[in-house]
Amino acid sequence: MTNNKKQDGANEDALENEEPEIAVDEDGELLPGPMEMLEIEIADLKDRYLRQAADMENLRKRTERERTDIKKYAVSEFARDILPLSDNFQRAIEAVPTEAAEQDEALKSFLEGVKMNERELQKVLERHGVTQLDPAGEKFDPNQHQAVQQIEDSNLPNNTVVEVFQVGYVIAERVLRPAVVSVAKGGAKAGGGAKTKSVHKEPPMSLPDTDAAPEPQKTDSENEEELGSKVDKNA
Repeated sequence: MTNNKKQDGANEDALENEEPEIAVDEDGELLPGPMEMLEIEIADLKDRYLRQAADMENLRKRTERERTDIKKYAVSEFARDILPLSDNFQRAIEAVPTEAAEQDEALKSFLEGVKMNERELQKVLERHGVTQLDPAGEKFDPNQHQAVQQIEDSNLPNNTVVEVFQVGYVIAERVLRPAVVSVAKGGAKAGGGAKTKSVHKEPPMSLPDTDAAPEPQKTDSENEEELGSKVDKNA
């Protein structure tokens, strides 16, 4: 009995003094131990969690943005179908001469009714975020305007909207329909023209008149008489 206890104690001492076995791979490199494996697994799970959290946050933001856009532009198709009605109101108003409406009370009342309905339609569109583009006199913007004609006008800055053939509309930040316009061409640039330097110019040189008649040549006797008169004056 005593011998067995002594043998068990010796075995325990041998196990305590025995060095732990080191694991290596085929290339002879050390393999991670159990604690290192746990740390690697924890780091991997943490990375997965952070990625999933970032994906969920991006999904939430995208969903919120789409929901806001749907709310803003939900009436886009309906508003686009209503725009021809607004155009017809404008054409009816422009078709009635002002003088004719002043002379005919019935026509004047009819015109006022058309204008009132057109204003009411614009108010309804504005309540739903649809505003009108009437850029007469403004600088041409290719993102909001459609140019169909260029007019030579040196009194206006270049690319200025001269006339609006059809008004445009925007809904929130999007163009629902561009304004159809004509623009000025060949005028001064916006902000004033370029300054010119003052250059000093020399007066032109006067050249002899080649067309003038040559002076007549004096004869020898005339020269002698002129010389004799000069001598007498000096005597």
